[in-house]
Amino acid sequence: MQRIVSLKFRDAGKHYFFNPLDLELAKGDRVVVETDRGRALATVVVPPEERAEDQLPGDLKNVVRIATDEDLAMAQANVEREREAYLYCQERIQKRNMEMKLVRAEYLFDGSKIIFYFTADGRVDFRELVKDLAHYFHTRIEMRQIGVRDEAKLIGGIGICGRELCCCTFLTEFTPVSVRMAKEQGLALNPTKISGQCGRLLCCLSYEFETYCGLKKCLPKCGRKVQLDGIKGEVVNQDVLRQKVQVRLEDGRSVAVTAEQIEEGKGPTPAMGEDAPRRNRPSSGRGKSGRGEGRSQPSAKPAPPAAAPEKPAAKPVKPVPPVETKAPEPPTEGEDAAKSSRKRSRSRRRPRRK
Repeated sequence: MQRIVSLKFRDAGKHYFFNPLDLELAKGDRVVVETDRGRALATVVVPPEERAEDQLPGDLKNVVRIATDEDLAMAQANVEREREAYLYCQERIQKRNMEMKLVRAEYLFDGSKIIFYFTADGRVDFRELVKDLAHYFHTRIEMRQIGVRDEAKLIGGIGICGRELCCCTFLTEFTPVSVRMAKEQGLALNPTKISGQCGRLLCCLSYEFETYCGLKKCLPKCGRKVQLDGIKGEVVNQDVLRQKVQVRLEDGRSVAVTAEQIEEGKGPTPAMGEDAPRRNRPSSGRGKSGRGEGRSQPSAKPAPPAAAPEKPAAKPVKPVPPVETKAPEPPTEGEDAAKSSRKRSRSRRRPRRK
């Protein structure tokens, strides 16, 4: 039996096993370890535990010491230097018009090397860029090309769910994700809904994939012909979480049943009072009250419509006789003499004008 301890070098980073020797370590302690690239500062993930010889990883490195205040101050100084190295490298990339995107600059613990992480669509010739960086920083330079998922892991951010990205919080390794996982869970195949910040499919699609596959095995597939209570039907939809399926019957109804009911050939059990005859239900919408609740009340017969009053008979209209028009009679001699006398009297009254 030998003691080993699990360590990580960054948040949500991959876990590595080291030999703790005789050191007493607890979860969260900072330690200095020996790696292939030199000494590095790491964090304890799992306290030391004993394992059999056949369960030990090969080429086990040793933990040098528990990190001191000087080690932590050196690590903080390296973080500030990484910002300066990033800005200078970004400036040189723009001046040389190189088709690459710089993601991060990282100093080793002892400052003997700077690692620049970048992304690019293809191969990039960065030999002249490395010469500029080595001449400026006077240390070893390493250019490392990474993928878009690793870029999101190093930068971090907020996902469409409103939480911090899984890859930069707790995911230590990336698992393959396919569109089939979204189909099995009944998700809409909208790229904006199932893609993450990196532009790839969401890592969380794989979390419940196995659970959905296991639950779907217990349900009949869509399109299967079934028979419920002697009526033929077809399965048209599945409700995986509730373990029910939607069946469309020949009579036009659509019912939700379980897999056990389909095997027995029985339809859904109606709720209490659901299949009560309509004649036993109250016809009015005033609700049930008192002792008459649940009893059918006879409906009053509608009164016959009142007879309309008779109109009095119209009286016969008598025909009006036509009016005879008479021609005017000629004036008599007496009437002419009276008119002439009146004219003479009027002329005598009027004074003559001189």
